[in-house]
Amino acid sequence: MKKLVSTFKLLAVLSVLILNSCRDENNEIARQETVQAKVSMADLKKEITPSSQPVPGTVQAQLEESKKNLEYYLKSDVQITGINALGKLSTQKSIDLSQSLISDQDQFIAIGNIMDYSTVKIGKIEDLYSGEDLATAQKGLKEMITEEIKTGTNVMEISWNGKDGKFTTLCFYNDNGIIWDNIFGGLVMMDTRGKVETSNDSAAKVASKWYKQWWTAKWLWGSKRGEIGYQITIYYSGSTVSNTDVSDWGNISLGKAKSESKVTKKSGAYGQCKYALGLCTPTGSLSFNASKFSVSFSGLGSNIVSNGTKSLYP
Repeated sequence: MKKLVSTFKLLAVLSVLILNSCRDENNEIARQETVQAKVSMADLKKEITPSSQPVPGTVQAQLEESKKNLEYYLKSDVQITGINALGKLSTQKSIDLSQSLISDQDQFIAIGNIMDYSTVKIGKIEDLYSGEDLATAQKGLKEMITEEIKTGTNVMEISWNGKDGKFTTLCFYNDNGIIWDNIFGGLVMMDTRGKVETSNDSAAKVASKWYKQWWTAKWLWGSKRGEIGYQITIYYSGSTVSNTDVSDWGNISLGKAKSESKVTKKSGAYGQCKYALGLCTPTGSLSFNASKFSVSFSGLGSNIVSNGTKSLYP
């Protein structure tokens, strides 16, 4: 009887091993089929409804301003050499194909702040990202397309000339302007020093004073894309602070932003706060550490992070 039980146990183990082996083999076949089924521009063009409408004036203006800024800050590193309006995305399949193309590791992308030349990188996604960073970048691009690109969105192909040769990108737009392109959307314009404003108001019996600092990210054509900042306000009489307030904000179009702040000294000789701020493009991620009271950036992408303490005296 013991031998019979042992035989059944052995058969059960063998069955599990064989089943797992078959699953692994099936998964590998599915992975290979996915690779073989890699989409192309030709696939997307089949799902696009051609349009005789000219590229809107707003988009033309954005393209021209972007050309100027790229030339001014990056010189001949990357230049637009032509555009080809393809038409409108007319089916859900066209959106799915766009998602796959935009995030494909062979597609070109740019990251960095063009006002800080050392941060700029342009190349194939697989050359700029690897491992978890690659997965984060592709996930962010796919999520962005899902949220922002709908049927009826126009698409054009932009031709570029870069240091490593010629390449093309897909640019999505509507009558209001450009929505996304891996170069236009991956790069930002930011003054890393940020801006500061201060104010004094001594007309009231209890005087107040505030200090505001913020950082602004712009699209390549110059319009505002996002902002992070904080403002600390103290209320005082003479040289004594009676109360302290702080506020914070963070936002960005087609990206991620975080902002946190807290008062660390409410009254006395001065007021004090801590702030933790960050914004980035879709290919990166931000996290807030409450114990350290700081925001950190991970992955790759255009970003700015500012953590610090600010004291304000009467």
